[in-house]
Amino acid sequence: MIRTSRKTMLRALGLGTATAVVGLPSTATAKSAHGQGQGQNQAAAVASKRPVYHFATPDGWKNDPQRPIWLGGEYLYYYLYNADYGDAAEGTAWRLATSTDNLVYQDGGVAIPKDANADGDVWSGSAVVDTDNTAGFGAGAVVVLATQEDHNAPAGAAQAQFLWYSTDDGRTFTALPGGPVLANPGGRDFRDPKVFWDDERSRWAMALAEGNKIGFYHSPDLKTWTYTGGFIKDGLGALECPDLFWIDSDTGPGRWVLGLSANGKGSGLPATYAYWTGDFDGANFTPDRAEPRWLDHGWDWYGAVTWEKVADGQADPKTRYARAWMNFWDYPHETPTWESDGFNGTDSITREISLKYYSATDCALVSKPVAALDNRVAERIELGDLTVDGRLELDATGLAYEIRTSISWTSLRNVGMQLALSNWGSRHIDVGVYNDFTYVNRAGTWNPDRSARWLESRTPHDPARTSVDLRILLDRTSIEVFVDDGRYVHSSLVFPEGGDERIALYTDGGPAVFGDFTVTKFRPI
Repeated sequence: MIRTSRKTMLRALGLGTATAVVGLPSTATAKSAHGQGQGQNQAAAVASKRPVYHFATPDGWKNDPQRPIWLGGEYLYYYLYNADYGDAAEGTAWRLATSTDNLVYQDGGVAIPKDANADGDVWSGSAVVDTDNTAGFGAGAVVVLATQEDHNAPAGAAQAQFLWYSTDDGRTFTALPGGPVLANPGGRDFRDPKVFWDDERSRWAMALAEGNKIGFYHSPDLKTWTYTGGFIKDGLGALECPDLFWIDSDTGPGRWVLGLSANGKGSGLPATYAYWTGDFDGANFTPDRAEPRWLDHGWDWYGAVTWEKVADGQADPKTRYARAWMNFWDYPHETPTWESDGFNGTDSITREISLKYYSATDCALVSKPVAALDNRVAERIELGDLTVDGRLELDATGLAYEIRTSISWTSLRNVGMQLALSNWGSRHIDVGVYNDFTYVNRAGTWNPDRSARWLESRTPHDPARTSVDLRILLDRTSIEVFVDDGRYVHSSLVFPEGGDERIALYTDGGPAVFGDFTVTKFRPI
């Protein structure tokens, strides 16, 4: 690890009033993955945009992550993958990657091919380890329930749940013959099964996305399923990728958590992972409150999964991991990595999530980047406390790093930083606090949103509070901002040009101290 002195990393560029960055109009048009955008220079188009320390598919396309499982001393991570992306071929397989730390992965190739049975490509679902041989494929077999389109079902009701099993530690799978194990009862949306072992009732349980409802089922053997009830939520579009788990807490009683991916953009809400804390009695889920909380407030944290954190062979009851696909269906192909590197599909950083109580009845999930990042440090630039009244530019540069700082002030309107700043200052990503909200604004740099609607994400900030804690992960085509120890997170795609590597701090309306300002760069994974 290289350390660089504070003195050599600073240079002041004047103390004039900083320009407010909140709500900047879009001045850029994102370059399409298929070369339809305008304005990017040739050098930026050919330079590699593969992330340094985030997981990405080696080639082709990826979208939904599938919940990893712990087996044989490592995590098995499957994801939806299409090797034929770019050749007008559709459909996804399940590709495998393995890891011991949820950061560095080894590619395992395609584990469940598309078109390997009569029902075509394989969509989202979940894998489990059948320790007690309930399904009859052998103790320790890996069993996958995933959605396919039942070719024998009537039109409009084809989505059904199929079973695949593996007897070689999850490397290859065989489809259970005879059609789906859970047929569609007649609805269009009937997908994304999330299966887990219900310890209290000694049976398998499933949460399933059914349009505006999450349906609940149970089974003794993963093959026969009984419907027990459902959780209905209107106003968030078609619900997807459900999640259901119990989590303990250091600050209050443990709770069940029901999560799902949903599109709240029409109501001014995120389009990421909505969740409720509450009670699950094996048949139905009762939420603590009617409206959801959101595990991310940016534009590109979709199809998320959570899974057990295993330490010394035991699951940690107070911590889970989480990750998501960093893209969204409004603009899935507006991704320059296809042109530069021949792939389209990047994941968020793995998070560690825990349940924190803010009062006796108010609790929320909080997030922090996976601890394994600390093992990949290549250079740490410690700048100490920086006082800014107007604008200060740093000598630290790059497009793949972490920034940590605690900002404090007495009275001001706007405080923050510009990242991926171009030489002439016309392109940048802005992160900061404006009065009563924290924001991430990508309007000033290349980004995937051609509509200019989804450019600035916001989370609440108490205007009486004169400080904020920020942890920022920038990695070539993505930014993730963890606010106040992970109470809120903003994750979005951004596409800076290759030379846009400068960093500037700013205030508007008074001075601020950027405390313990640190820039960390990581060894590539």
